[in-house]
Amino acid sequence: MTVHVVGIGLDGAAGLSQSARQVVERAALLVGSDRHLSYFPHHSGERWVLADLTTAIVEIRCWLAQEADLEPDAGTLEPPMSSPQLIVILVAGDPLFYGWGKLLIAQLPAEKLTFHPHVSCVQLAFNRLQIPWQDAHFVGDRGRYFEELTGFLKAGVKKIAVLADETHTPAALVNLLKALDLPTRYEFWVCENLGSADERVGRKSLEALLRESFAPLSVVVMLQESRIVAEPLDLAKLPLLGIPDGAFIGCGDRPGLTVEREVRVLVLAQLALQPGQVVWDVGAGNGSVSIEIARLFPQSEVYAIEKTVSGTAAIELNCGRFGVQNALSVHGIAPEILHRLRPPHRIFIGGSDGGLTKILGVCALRLLPGGSIVLAVSALEDIGTVLNWMDDRVRREPYWSYRIVQVQLSRSLPAGNLTRFDPLNPVAIVTIDLNLN
Repeated sequence: MTVHVVGIGLDGAAGLSQSARQVVERAALLVGSDRHLSYFPHHSGERWVLADLTTAIVEIRCWLAQEADLEPDAGTLEPPMSSPQLIVILVAGDPLFYGWGKLLIAQLPAEKLTFHPHVSCVQLAFNRLQIPWQDAHFVGDRGRYFEELTGFLKAGVKKIAVLADETHTPAALVNLLKALDLPTRYEFWVCENLGSADERVGRKSLEALLRESFAPLSVVVMLQESRIVAEPLDLAKLPLLGIPDGAFIGCGDRPGLTVEREVRVLVLAQLALQPGQVVWDVGAGNGSVSIEIARLFPQSEVYAIEKTVSGTAAIELNCGRFGVQNALSVHGIAPEILHRLRPPHRIFIGGSDGGLTKILGVCALRLLPGGSIVLAVSALEDIGTVLNWMDDRVRREPYWSYRIVQVQLSRSLPAGNLTRFDPLNPVAIVTIDLNLN
């Protein structure tokens, strides 16, 4: 006796291959949901409605054990009376793609299992949209649904397919996206009842996803906007301090370059800014720190230094978007580019790309007396580099000092009907002061 796991779509028996239909017809035991069993009303074998797969597995084991007891002893020449009996389990789509296959493999002997996959709903969704999907990321694990989706969104993944149900609805997805407040923008396609006569595929706005009702068996395909799409800002409604992350245009190829709002506010506090200063923002990303400073201190001169083309473009777009005139985008590699800038009163280093010691050396050389250097570092190795640099510097120039603030923050995020905490990456904010009188 063997167990055949047959994937089936919303088109029922008509969508099965000839070989898969023959397997179902030969089944001594047919297991499936009410809907799946209804596709085969004339099946003559025993039928079980699949309510609990764990219970069904126990029963299937009993069938397999009974067959083993009835097998002739080894060495007898008696031929089998008939072809082996089949147990057929009907499941949705591809049983090894977020399906029952994983549990069946763990609970039943591998030599007894045969899989007959159907086209998965995700495969159907991308084919309906005529979009290649080999580079897509999928969210379907109900136990880690929100954690996986949050990770993909924060990483700026370009293609995401989300398997929706009664709990993990398109509206729940939108609520999560809004709570994350990310600069990355997506377009949304909802694919309902794929493969059935009631199939619907359409592009939806965020408002429509919140307002409309959708079929429980849906796939939401999220595609990152290929061009920069930014809704107009109402500058009068923005806070004076702590601009929301989603108000900035992000770096399309490097989504992690935005300094989070909470960390940004702490960095500004450590910089201890005054009006009329020259400020360097080294490794500026999309310019979020530079724009905060430029808005707070319109008489100051802010240099946003970024080596990537996408980052420089984002800085320039954000400067225009926020209407700041005193922030200058500088495309170049630190520390070489720093020699061309006006000596600063304050320096923020948000990125160094492995050249931290050299950057600190040039910053210390150009920093004006009474100035400060503030770094936001997340790698332990970078903290060690800063401390080693400080030890060496203080031995030669004792008027340098430093302090470190370790930041570990979490934001609340909706997780269906619950709320959970999503941690930001821990950051050490290092402040180095030049205490010359």
